[in-house]
Amino acid sequence: MQQPVSHQPLTTNQKWTIASTSAGFALENMDVMFLSFALSSIIAQLHINGSQAGLISSITNLGMLAGGAFFGLIADKFGRVRTFSYTIFIFALATAGMYFVQNLTWIYILRFITGIGAGGEYGVGITLIAENFAHRKIGKMTSIAAIGGQIGSILAAIGASLIIPAWGWRTLFICGVIPVLLTYFIRRHLHESAEFLAAQHNQAAVQKQGHISELFKTPRLTYQTLALAFMVVVQIAGYFGLMNWLPSIMQRKLGLSVSGSSVWMIATIIGMSIGMLTFGSILDYFGPRKAFGMFLIASAISVFGITLAFNEATLLIAGAILGFFSNGMFGGYGAIISRLYPTEIRSTANNVIVNVGRAIGGFSSVVIGFLMDHYTLIVVMTFLAILYLLSFLVMLTIPALKHLGIVNGDR
Repeated sequence: MQQPVSHQPLTTNQKWTIASTSAGFALENMDVMFLSFALSSIIAQLHINGSQAGLISSITNLGMLAGGAFFGLIADKFGRVRTFSYTIFIFALATAGMYFVQNLTWIYILRFITGIGAGGEYGVGITLIAENFAHRKIGKMTSIAAIGGQIGSILAAIGASLIIPAWGWRTLFICGVIPVLLTYFIRRHLHESAEFLAAQHNQAAVQKQGHISELFKTPRLTYQTLALAFMVVVQIAGYFGLMNWLPSIMQRKLGLSVSGSSVWMIATIIGMSIGMLTFGSILDYFGPRKAFGMFLIASAISVFGITLAFNEATLLIAGAILGFFSNGMFGGYGAIISRLYPTEIRSTANNVIVNVGRAIGGFSSVVIGFLMDHYTLIVVMTFLAILYLLSFLVMLTIPALKHLGIVNGDR
């Protein structure tokens, strides 16, 4: 008797797809968080000022934008698996190269190269998932992969607390070479999807490969691309505001003392991870409009929960709840982008849209810092709430999302 579709076991290639993308996202996030934990040591040792230090993250984001566009095109033209392994190889070696830097110029260069690899890796990994799983499972699977990224952040927090005091910040970055081992297993066990191979033999599809212009081919498609990019900008802006500033906001504005920022971060990341898994299932079951609608509105409300925290325990709970809603949506963007754009430009769409969001949304730290200096905590939270509500309104205006339901019998 044939097993029901929903209970069919994963194929070997599907298992390797999830394992590889989850590991890739974990190692990418681990690399990004290495910089956060090492930044104060870098400032002290190289005698650089705050503006110079802040530019390191901005340059990394710009590298992500460049790498996302470039490797998205390469993956659509020459294959996802090879490109995925190349991107991991690049950001791994550039991260490890930080061990040898002696001046700020080389830090800028290596972080830009790191960004190129990390930016290319995201969209290619999401595309691998989209082309290896049924449409009704993409939301859950991309969310599972995104949870891998949160695990990477936790590993970075643990690694930094153990390595930096004992061996210094340079040794922390040596750990960045670990992802090179992952590329061996990817090339040995992961295979291109039947969907991509079929597209390679379709002459009309081949002609569209390698052209970012395909994302803006018609006015309707242009609006869709820009609207999705805006939603990702809000997603990233909320994430950076949450992870970079909230512990400081609580300590400065409410007089609370959090016992170790790593404890607050881990609690928030746990909330994010549970939110991602929950959102993926809701997305697959109810469709994108209801899933994003619920989480965006809940995010706009839950930001004010932080203002009600009165001790460390309530702060941890409020952070976990906010993390659940605000970052639970992250894996969903890759899922809907993969559904809205055809095979021949899928990696390009994922990388361009998400990395534009990263490049612009990453500057939210500057805006929130300004608001902190000049206004009350309520104003800061209202700013974030307005962003989530604007994203909700923009989401409702994307025509294709109205028809992006779950189709029984999909792949």
